[in-house]
Amino acid sequence: MTETTLFGFDGSTFVRTVRCVLARKSISYNQVPVNVLEGETQEPEHLERHPFGKVPVLDIDGMRLRETDAIVRYLEARDPEPPMFPKDAKERAKADENAALITNYGYDAIIGFVAYHLFPDVVGGKNEEMRQSNLDQARKLIRLILENKKDAPFFSGDAPGFADYLLGPLIAYATMTEDGAAILSLDGMQDWWDRLSNDEAFVATAPDLG
Repeated sequence: MTETTLFGFDGSTFVRTVRCVLARKSISYNQVPVNVLEGETQEPEHLERHPFGKVPVLDIDGMRLRETDAIVRYLEARDPEPPMFPKDAKERAKADENAALITNYGYDAIIGFVAYHLFPDVVGGKNEEMRQSNLDQARKLIRLILENKKDAPFFSGDAPGFADYLLGPLIAYATMTEDGAAILSLDGMQDWWDRLSNDEAFVATAPDLG
């Protein structure tokens, strides 16, 4: 059997998303750390894997996959149980919408205010106006996906799935800052976070931040 290899370091939220899905589906793999913060994604060896210098990259079944969405959807097609998406068409559409909203609008907003607190030098210093703008955008995003979630326990339906594993690593960083409370205070968000925080795959993939 061809070896499965994941390229990317544990501190990356997108890498953690893929690790969560691999863990839930009991797919064994080797991991090669590629540290974004240390510039390793821009080294020639990694640029051969991903010309845009991003992680994760997954080598699986004799092919190379780039980008979290493509990786997770292949893993779902390859190993459909446990599912990362609802089976009902309408529920799946909303779960897909949640995943797209998180990727397109949530990532930059949440990492934006997280960076203000945890690694301001990486983003050019502390900009209070930018911090507040990012926090406002993050809260707008959370309100919308909570609305989509309705009464379901998770953003992907009855069990944690792709959307939850996209958002969870971001919220984990948010809770390390004083702005995390502004996110968790939104109606229903703390309950979701408590449930995800007890999910076996999510717990098992927590990064060692030293």
